[in-house]
Amino acid sequence: MKPLFGKVGIFGVGLLGGSVALGLKERFLAQEVHAYDQDPLALEKALFLGVVERVHAGLGPWVGELELGILAAPVGALPGLGRALAPLAHPQSLWTDVGSVKGEVVAALEGLFPRFLGGHPMAGSERAGVENAHAGLLQNAVWVLTPTERTAPEAKERVRQLVEALGAYPLEMPPLLHDRLVARVSHLPYLLAVALNRMVARSPERDLLMFLAAGGFRDLTRVASGSPRMSRDMVVTNREALREAVEELRGLLLELEELLEQPEALLEAAEEAKRTRDALPIVRRSLLPEMHDLVVQVPDRPGEIARVATALGEAGVNIKDLEVLTIREEAGALRLSFATREERETARRVLARAGYRLP
Repeated sequence: MKPLFGKVGIFGVGLLGGSVALGLKERFLAQEVHAYDQDPLALEKALFLGVVERVHAGLGPWVGELELGILAAPVGALPGLGRALAPLAHPQSLWTDVGSVKGEVVAALEGLFPRFLGGHPMAGSERAGVENAHAGLLQNAVWVLTPTERTAPEAKERVRQLVEALGAYPLEMPPLLHDRLVARVSHLPYLLAVALNRMVARSPERDLLMFLAAGGFRDLTRVASGSPRMSRDMVVTNREALREAVEELRGLLLELEELLEQPEALLEAAEEAKRTRDALPIVRRSLLPEMHDLVVQVPDRPGEIARVATALGEAGVNIKDLEVLTIREEAGALRLSFATREERETARRVLARAGYRLP
């Protein structure tokens, strides 16, 4: 069976670029996957880990042999990278990117490549680097595509095919709308995580605060553990939309401050927040296959995740997803996801018989 693409180039082989490369290889979507990066160590890791077949420390004639090019460098570097690649690219080659800001990037790149479509997979991790790449990162992810009036219809169709073949869900919207929405659900939370950590770091009671910062604080500020340079580029490139989001949040915080003197009104705000937060999985499941979750408490000791997986595997129950919710000194919790309600209830019985506590 002929793969979807011939030679594919990944330009920037970090977590996301590496995950795309692995998805291309594992699903036999490319005849050969090449990687370019300015970091020789990243290329060495990509080759050693089998993420790609060929690596390149410089740009050259090999770029013209590509059927598909995927720009996965930090968002601030994408316009310059595009300008360097355009003279080398084949006129009929297809190009896309995975940058988290679209307005500025799309405006720069669609004028350089005749067949270009901007993209942004809503997937990631605080663990950066190609060594943390895995094809499952893209599975069931919403992948935003940002066509404009200049986008070639064939380019849009081919990139949609790529996204769907990688197991993700394409969602189209204009570039500037993407930036405004992502500023609120991704870039603003990052700035908030930075602010909360700075508040702790600058406090005279820093050591006590560090000791008291338990699961809630760690979960809320998790995104601050990602690559500082890439995150900096992300928020600076989207600064106009982000300024609007910051101003909106500033007003909401002032409203909540005033509600501290109005307990009933504050309760209404808290209940609204709970309804919104609890509805998030419903929104997700309207786009993705429905999953059935089960939370199990486990002791914090080596091998517990393996014991849970083994018990369920021996019972013929397949875990579709697994998330570590908390890890404390004496105990932790796992959220297990199953494809059907019946599998979840079977898992509940199996784990209860094995002595695990299920809330």
